[in-house]
Amino acid sequence: MLTERQKIILKTVVEEYVRTVEPVGSKMICDNPDLQYSSATIRNEMVILENLGYLNKTYTSSGRIPSEKGYKKYVELTMEGERNQNFDFPIFDNIFSKYAYSKEKAIEETMSMVSDLTNYAVVALGNSAAEARIEKIQLVSLDKDSAVIILVTDDGHVQSKKIFIPDGVNLLDIQKVIVTLNEVLHKSLVSEIDERLQEALNNKEIENMVEYYGELIGVFARAVASMVDDKYFVTGQSNIINQPEFQDIDKIKGILKALGEKDLLKVVKVNQNGLSIQIGSDINMTAMKDCTVVSIPYMDKEGMRGTLAVIGPKRMEYKKVIPMLEYIAKNMNNF
Repeated sequence: MLTERQKIILKTVVEEYVRTVEPVGSKMICDNPDLQYSSATIRNEMVILENLGYLNKTYTSSGRIPSEKGYKKYVELTMEGERNQNFDFPIFDNIFSKYAYSKEKAIEETMSMVSDLTNYAVVALGNSAAEARIEKIQLVSLDKDSAVIILVTDDGHVQSKKIFIPDGVNLLDIQKVIVTLNEVLHKSLVSEIDERLQEALNNKEIENMVEYYGELIGVFARAVASMVDDKYFVTGQSNIINQPEFQDIDKIKGILKALGEKDLLKVVKVNQNGLSIQIGSDINMTAMKDCTVVSIPYMDKEGMRGTLAVIGPKRMEYKKVIPMLEYIAKNMNNF
């Protein structure tokens, strides 16, 4: 249990490090006119915070930086202190008003503005990508070379995709593949398609079918997966890789891959119960170990759900990002 003084010093260290990207020493805190503590007191408290795992000491400086545990505690303290405050963002209200009858455009413009204001990457996941589950897959033949695959989700949405049939495949082959896909993918999230198919390979019968009808199943799997492509919006990728902690080329490659369409749904946590904050190890991807993902669900007037997220370094301006996302999500029911 931290004392009130320790909480204040921890918050100050985090905010100074966020602002300067430099290890924070006791002198820097002493110079803060709002903190009336002696340098000896601050040094002692910083040692205690370090011993408790909230701060880390660097090898190149006598100052300290927040640990992952420290960031999490800071978020907890910040949300406690500001949860009941009312925030207004007229800049977003203007966008909502301008695009009152175009939800997709409003989301894109709003999240682009968030990216500009924060210098982080942002993501908006639509209903299908966020939580839709596959109810049924059907196929309508157009001619001997093409067909339309139809995906029905549990919320009543119907999506379609034209596909081209591989040479040498007849209608009976297609029917067998459709039966198999319905068995394997029924009730699975659209984002789980790859995982479900991989799990199915452990079944010998399905494994043989995949081997025999591999090309056709690949066509179907890609078609179903691609139905999510227009259900997400990402911008600001260059913002995050321009952050000081991400200058290593391998880190940049890993982060850009994570922000790609294949891994995006593994990064953004879809939590319909409210705000989700994943810091460092909470994100189940090695490439994102130095990142934070703040996400929040939204619902519009028609009951359509989605998720908004901001992705940045652990050294994120949480006091700015969290109120913004909460305000936007709250106002999405205007559409």
